Amino acid sequence: LPLFFHLPGASEEVAPPIQQCFMIPKKEINVVSDMAKWKRSQAYADYMGFILTLNEGVRGKKLTCEYKVSEPIEKLVALLNTLDRWIDETPPVDQPSRFGNKAFRTWYTKLDQEAEKLVATVIPKHLADAAPEVAVYLKESVGNSTRIDYGTGHEAAFAAFLCCLCKIGVLRVDDQMAIVFKVFNRYLEVMRKLQKTYRMEPAGSQGVWGLDDFQFLPFIWGSSQLIDHPSLEPRHFVDEKVVNENHKDFMFLECILFITEMKTGPFAEHSNQLWNISAVPSWSKVNQGLIRMYKAEVSTVSRGRLLGLLPSTA
Repeated sequence: LPLFFHLPGASEEVAPPIQQCFMIPKKEINVVSDMAKWKRSQAYADYMGFILTLNEGVRGKKLTCEYKVSEPIEKLVALLNTLDRWIDETPPVDQPSRFGNKAFRTWYTKLDQEAEKLVATVIPKHLADAAPEVAVYLKESVGNSTRIDYGTGHEAAFAAFLCCLCKIGVLRVDDQMAIVFKVFNRYLEVMRKLQKTYRMEPAGSQGVWGLDDFQFLPFIWGSSQLIDHPSLEPRHFVDEKVVNENHKDFMFLECILFITEMKTGPFAEHSNQLWNISAVPSWSKVNQGLIRMYKAEVSTVSRGRLLGLLPSTA
């Protein structure tokens, strides 16, 4: 079983560790040779195990299905709602450049100042010492304030943030569906609002040769949702009518809808990789292929700080 099932707090029968020490994460991937160290680390195993566990947890399930919503899940949604409200309170400024609105830096400064307090509202008091460490991943998850860009490395930081909360026992095994459908989906909504409001640039985009300018995980988990669907096949996600009718149920289709809202021209031209995926015969094969792509391309370039993923609590 993935380590996620054996983390502190995974069940009521598992006693929390007697002592936990926390440290501020720091960048550990500085040269190419450090990549091998990252791929061999416990942090990498924990992170990928977390991603794959959630992938199985949402398999064949709709966003609109019923699932348990615990108090920590509700607190995480409230945290994200706060970030959303701050966007409304920080409108774009007039500037010569169309992209990278500088108001994002004002918004980010607010998060930078309040992140530890926000995290403290989610974790219990006896884990208060974890807040400075976990808050780093939250701050890394919303984009870069210097470049005013956002990409899959920032998305990975949010997944690491959630993984940290699992490792210290705040989130549990029976929160799996809510982690993806309630928390991560709300995170996507806030990130899309950031991207549109402040005209954020894609970070490290591969253009038409990349899967998507901003996200990757919702395509993995979204394709898992669609495995064994009685009528929707991969070829259908390029059909505008199908997307409009089903996007509220499936994360993958919600991503496609956002792409078509943000980009103009033929889908095959602006999203060539996704267009190619539409020719894959089954969602199971799509899911497997995306996981291989994620391991090969995204997890190897995801900001370096993930190497410090709660090493003292593993």
